[in-house]
Amino acid sequence: MDFVIATHNNNKVREFKRILEPLSVNVAEAELDEVEETGSTFAENAFLKAEAACRQTGKPAVADDSGLMVEALGGAPGVFSARYAGENAADADRIAKLLENLKSVPKSGRGAKFVCSICCVFPDGSKVTAQGECRGDIAFSAQGSGGFGYDPVFLVGEKTFAQLTPYEKDSISHRGKALRAFAAKLKSHIENVNI
Repeated sequence: MDFVIATHNNNKVREFKRILEPLSVNVAEAELDEVEETGSTFAENAFLKAEAACRQTGKPAVADDSGLMVEALGGAPGVFSARYAGENAADADRIAKLLENLKSVPKSGRGAKFVCSICCVFPDGSKVTAQGECRGDIAFSAQGSGGFGYDPVFLVGEKTFAQLTPYEKDSISHRGKALRAFAAKLKSHIENVNI
């Protein structure tokens, strides 16, 4: 069965495929309408995107909403992670704003976590959800050339996400954890409803 990935982010599509396809989940792409993320939580936004994609395609649709929560900023940027520096800002702009807002925060106060909520909505109205988190710290400057988003400033141990290989990142990341939990729940759901 094909599952539509409800995102316009090619980096996320690659991560979804890399993690889900070995678990026998066939990832299909589709041209989808943009969905306004009006939820106050990652889980609400993931549902909004998955439900809209399922309605539009008639296929099971998987969506995620994820973001960075920084303790010293009261959990910001949170659900506004992608829009933190304005609607059409680039990753570099978001990172620059984050580092500027943390410039007076010492190393000991730079704790943060990435959060990822996954939701799959089926044409029969049922859904499967999962969530993953990865704790780390915000670096004082961008390091590494891999990954995307806030990866160059998100430290896990001595390395940022942007300094890890894709497979190293998948093994510890919020999205990797959420997708593995999702895959296990999805398998159980499919077996129970005989899709």
